[in-house]
Amino acid sequence: MKSLLRTLLLILLWGGLQNSSYSQVSDHLFHWPDGNQIALSLTFDDARPSQVLGGTKLLNRYDAKATFYVNPGSVRQHLEEWKKAVASGHEIGNHSLNHPCTGNFEWSRNHALEEYTLNKMESELIEANQQINTLLGVTPVSFAYPCGETYVGRGKQTKSYIPVVAELFSSGRTWLDETGNDPEFCDLAHLRALEMDGKDFDDILPILRNAKENGQWIILAGHEISNEGEQTTRLSMLEELINYAQNPDNGIWLAPVKDVQRYLSNNR
Repeated sequence: MKSLLRTLLLILLWGGLQNSSYSQVSDHLFHWPDGNQIALSLTFDDARPSQVLGGTKLLNRYDAKATFYVNPGSVRQHLEEWKKAVASGHEIGNHSLNHPCTGNFEWSRNHALEEYTLNKMESELIEANQQINTLLGVTPVSFAYPCGETYVGRGKQTKSYIPVVAELFSSGRTWLDETGNDPEFCDLAHLRALEMDGKDFDDILPILRNAKENGQWIILAGHEISNEGEQTTRLSMLEELINYAQNPDNGIWLAPVKDVQRYLSNNR
């Protein structure tokens, strides 16, 4: 009998400690601007034509600013539209000069990360920034790793190029991750991003609700912006998401990557 009572007492004490710990964590969440509970950034890669031929029209209608990680060659194809995106206040980030990925993708065989060196990567990132500045009049401070891969070389010669990105940019963002970013802990040169291509708003909503429990920074990443297709962030989902994020009752700070990065650098 005494043993049973002792066990019950320990369970009650443990539960109290857990609740106390949770309360302490909840009371010390990161303080986002204007009393918001999380930050949310909408990001798009590759300078796909649909981003400026249709996507920015929706974003501009709601005065929602996004981050577009671009390759200079793709920007040239619709240069005037990209200039309008800059004029509208959207952030332009760097997505490399040649979009190098693993050579296991045949389309990337001529720019395979396995064949790169840190010096080659650094020179191409600098060149991409210079070309973007020439084209659009802005020098990117945000970078997105092509294919989300952060290495060069192979085998024992493999090296991370995250330190290179940390030297050249204020932030670096990956792709297809499984969690948001803890504002107090996250590595700004290795930010996590969650996919929004092919998702319904009902797929995104639990991510936002879960993020509120920890005060996270959620970065959503997409490619095409249209009604359908592969690697496409649907216009209907995006509109629903923006409406939700801009409702003050939902406690979301919707901002480009550079704005959130700057706030973290100044406040954590």
